[in-house]
Amino acid sequence: MIGLDARLLAVRTLIRSIRSKSYSNLALTNTLMNAEHITPQDSALCRNIFRGTYERLLTLDACIAAHSKRPPEKLDLEVCCVLRCGIYELLYLHTPESAVVNLWTEAVKKLRKTSAAGMVNAVLRGFIRSGKEIPLPQDARAAMSVQYSVPVPLLDALCSDYDTETVRAFLEDAADAPPIYCRRNPLCENSAQKMPLAEPVAGIPYAYIIKKRGETAETPTVIDGQETVPLDPYRSGFFDESKALGNSSMHIQDLASQLCCLALDPQPGETVLDVCAAPGGKSFTIAELMQDQGHVYAYDLHEKRVGLIRQGAEKLKLTCITAQAGDARETEKPQADRILCDVPCSGFGVIRRKPEIRYKSLDELASLPEIQYAILEASAKALKAGGVLVYSTCTVLKRENEDVVRRFLAAHPEYHLEKPWQNLPALASYGQEMTTLFPQMLGSDGFFIARMRKTHI
Repeated sequence: MIGLDARLLAVRTLIRSIRSKSYSNLALTNTLMNAEHITPQDSALCRNIFRGTYERLLTLDACIAAHSKRPPEKLDLEVCCVLRCGIYELLYLHTPESAVVNLWTEAVKKLRKTSAAGMVNAVLRGFIRSGKEIPLPQDARAAMSVQYSVPVPLLDALCSDYDTETVRAFLEDAADAPPIYCRRNPLCENSAQKMPLAEPVAGIPYAYIIKKRGETAETPTVIDGQETVPLDPYRSGFFDESKALGNSSMHIQDLASQLCCLALDPQPGETVLDVCAAPGGKSFTIAELMQDQGHVYAYDLHEKRVGLIRQGAEKLKLTCITAQAGDARETEKPQADRILCDVPCSGFGVIRRKPEIRYKSLDELASLPEIQYAILEASAKALKAGGVLVYSTCTVLKRENEDVVRRFLAAHPEYHLEKPWQNLPALASYGQEMTTLFPQMLGSDGFFIARMRKTHI
């Protein structure tokens, strides 16, 4: 059947990723790298179904529960994932309904769950007959959980930190394919002329957003002789980042990560530490801001990830970066003018890029603030008097952000907060003494930044 192979790739990858609790992007990349003779259209459809389904597991499970005699958690994982993918396609893609039912009924047979074929067919047809309506609970918080596919405990945490309107805007953004940003190396001449698919971000030097266009993005998918609407080029995989960049003088880096480096504001000739640096994007931007003059010491816990920093620096022709493995809480560091502590965190600010993060148990993340504080405390010992330290995370939970910084400041009265970006008119109003960025503000990922200066002794 036309289109069956792409769907089987998607659902098998989803099953493996859920079982192994692996990163969704790595699972998908591995699948497509090892798929033989896959067409661009099948690759795109596989990506679209896999990513979209993973983003909406709770929404899809609510739909399954409304039309299945057995709740999703009682179904075999293979059967549950087939239903999830089928309902996702009915809800969010433009595939003919009859094709969806037939293809996913056949898919469950190919997964050696033939006995469930009739049930899959019945559930999908029942969902179609219902008008493809998503059943929302009467309780407001439970309804938000289903609507945005976010567990109630995470919703509770977000709503305790921010007003409901802010949380809704954040979660609505997470349901869309995220923008792709990159940063141009100003040290490379004429690099901007080689970026046909990127345009500058207003007010932020050397930041670019990659535009959604390209020949393959217009290629439709044909199923059972019927043409569907073209897939989103970002989510589907039709979009080729390397072609958009066009050369090696820039690197993919979200806007929030770039803003973090601008908050640090490193100067040529200084010594700067990036204590949790891999895969290296911030280290590269720091070195570029320093005009590759001075020294950037980039650390990461794992030697394999340190290799990524070295490779990236070589590609960008940045010579001032020294990358080495080491635990940020224990590694002896040189005295520095500036230090970036972009610490390990829950990652809830980037759920639009890594959908599996939203399903993490908050209990499993309870120890993070202690780890974050330990890294901050250890790193601060290397800062010279008068120097600047930036503490940052890619989460929006205050327990990992403001609470950690306030604890540090209470123990270290020689440090005081400063507003970032006061020399950049387009950003100055966003810079607070402790700044939480949301996508609805500047288009970046969710992110936290606190800039602190150590008083002269």
